[in-house]
Amino acid sequence: MDHDQDAPESSCGGLANGRQGDGADGRKTRIIQRPPGARRGLNPRMKAAEPTEDEQLLNRATTSEKRPPSPRMPELGAFTHEEPWRVLRIQGEFVHGINALAEVGAAVSVFGSARLGEADPLYADARKLGRLLSEAGFAVITGGGPGIMEAANRGAQEAGGYSIGCNIELPFEQATNPYTDLSINFRYFFVRKTMFVKFSDGFVIFPGGFGTLDELFEALTLVQTRKIKRFPILLYGKAYWQGLIDWVVSTLLERKTISPEDMNLLIATDSLEEIRDVLVECYQTRCWEAWKHSVGASLDADPPGAPATAVDPTKADAQ
Repeated sequence: MDHDQDAPESSCGGLANGRQGDGADGRKTRIIQRPPGARRGLNPRMKAAEPTEDEQLLNRATTSEKRPPSPRMPELGAFTHEEPWRVLRIQGEFVHGINALAEVGAAVSVFGSARLGEADPLYADARKLGRLLSEAGFAVITGGGPGIMEAANRGAQEAGGYSIGCNIELPFEQATNPYTDLSINFRYFFVRKTMFVKFSDGFVIFPGGFGTLDELFEALTLVQTRKIKRFPILLYGKAYWQGLIDWVVSTLLERKTISPEDMNLLIATDSLEEIRDVLVECYQTRCWEAWKHSVGASLDADPPGAPATAVDPTKADAQ
């Protein structure tokens, strides 16, 4: 007997296609749950003369049958600006970014102002840092734009290193610099920021504006909440950053809205060589020595987790 044909339809939402039930005679009976209003052997779309899914995919509506031919009809693409389509595009952007960066090894992200051109001394410093990081074995990742980003990419490429730019669509300023070996374009800030964190072993923050501060405080938040561990954050240019550090200590720490340990891997320096050495040390030994130079150490914070040689090398920061 074909139980698919003769079994009663289920009215219980818990029984899905392919589930087994007990018949009156004790035999196992397969229960089919059909769409509401559907009858056995009848495609509900055929009854209503509706197009099948394939027909809807392969055929496109036109705006007007009386309209003369036109090679461009922007109104036909309006659905690509709606939320369901946007979610798919975001998902695709994550896949694209991860695929492009999946084989990147040791890497450091360098941030700083897009407005500081080649005539600014900081441009030369970022260019030198790109070279130092490449010679130490790190790929250099930037936002792919001009200014400090261009300088770091340029130094890395000139040293024969791996220079990566993660560009973003902006209404002004941002244009891809010509010194990248791998350039990835993003529409969404949060996707791009995920790539910086996921594929970096530390951040170097040069003087910059709101975008640079955004990257800095996101990294500090991820360290604070233990989403990322052993992640050095190096501020280049003490004079530029000291006012911000003083405010964090005198206001946030004083009001106990943060803990001293939250500053454990934040290091301010005027030495490019120190930046390189800290990044190498953190990559190899989990920042145990580098911590001694951090803002947290100057605040008598508890040290980060024990070194790799300790009994419990898995301890998180501030434990």
